[in-house]
Amino acid sequence: MLRRQRFDTSVPTVLVRLDRNPFHHGTLGATRSLGRAGIPVHAVIESSTSPVARSRFLRSVRVRPGTDSSAELSALLARIADEVTDDPSHPVLAVPLDDVSALALARRRTALTPRFLLPEQTEEQLLRVADKAELAETCAGLGLPHPRTELPGGADEAAAMAWSLGLPVVAKWSRPWLLPAGGGLRSTTIVRSLAEVRELYARTPEAGSRLLLQELLPAGHDLDWFFHGYVDSAGRCSTGGTGRKERSWPDGAGLTASGRWTANPVVDRTARELLDALDYRGVCDLDFRLNRATGAYHLLDFNPRPGAQFRLFTDPDGLDVVRALHLDLTGRPVPPHSPAYGRRFLVENYAALSLLASPRRRYAPEPGGTRGRTECAWSAADDPLPALAMGCAWLAHLLRKALTALHRALPARRTDPAAAPAAPPARTSTDQLTPR
Repeated sequence: MLRRQRFDTSVPTVLVRLDRNPFHHGTLGATRSLGRAGIPVHAVIESSTSPVARSRFLRSVRVRPGTDSSAELSALLARIADEVTDDPSHPVLAVPLDDVSALALARRRTALTPRFLLPEQTEEQLLRVADKAELAETCAGLGLPHPRTELPGGADEAAAMAWSLGLPVVAKWSRPWLLPAGGGLRSTTIVRSLAEVRELYARTPEAGSRLLLQELLPAGHDLDWFFHGYVDSAGRCSTGGTGRKERSWPDGAGLTASGRWTANPVVDRTARELLDALDYRGVCDLDFRLNRATGAYHLLDFNPRPGAQFRLFTDPDGLDVVRALHLDLTGRPVPPHSPAYGRRFLVENYAALSLLASPRRRYAPEPGGTRGRTECAWSAADDPLPALAMGCAWLAHLLRKALTALHRALPARRTDPAAAPAAPPARTSTDQLTPR
């Protein structure tokens, strides 16, 4: 492990995540990474009963503000800083773990510094990549391969554009962090008919941002890749690596359920050139998909914060992008990142679902038969309680899903008060369970 004295352990960290996701394993990864280095870790998350709150490396938990107001978040962070440090001038590192948190911290950066240590980022800079529509424009301006993207201005235009792109198409909300909770809208949906396109466009006012339509690049074996990196205050990206997505959930399109640290010089070079062109600072997580027809890697997403699977890129000395962030912003040197090709990261709950969906999927071995250590997102010998808490919460979550599906699948029965005591014939409901 990295020698503890390399870190300024007097500088505590506050992890900030404003979305409502108790199964966000990236929060636990950041807690363990910094906590194991002796750094005090505190968190702003959805609930004090979240599985991550059971980690022995987490000093305290604060419940996220009731709204996404950056001013309210700033006030909460100021109170936390006063509680976790005795000296009002002593700095605290703030680490956003979702897009809305990254944007909120960038928006209030002037008010938060110098009490809080943050990368030199503005909200405008982050929106160039976090907003899906602006990302498409950014890629077009830089000549970076990106799926063909259309921004419809009406339902009829949306249908025409979808037809031109070729069904099925990918439908995305440009600012998914604005989606209302419990509304049944997903940040990304594959639509297969013009009727679906029209129905989705009609929900634009509810979604809070523009709907964009993208060409669906074929999914397949070994096509999905990602890059995680940290760009320091001087503009150097010495910490970073490329990984291959082996399993995902939803299968073939969703988050990484299993990934492996694998060398990909093309993706690595493309990512670093993009970071230079944007004059980016801080942690980033980029998703790419290979288009076999052209041989080009298309940038699908750019997340301006640590990706949930960032612990995959932990080198033999224990360095990862979150530790690099703490070292850099506290004025400590960031040592060179040593590749650990073959290292694997497994998200137990999502990997199980992916395995059930495609049990026979196989992946090519690493070059030279390279095999590396597997790190699990939840299970850890030195921190067992979060995995136990997640398992209980996950089973309850699946049970609620199953009961909801069963309830909607049962025949809808209505009783006519004027009818005879005998029950009227059942009518079959056509409602379908909307995945979330």
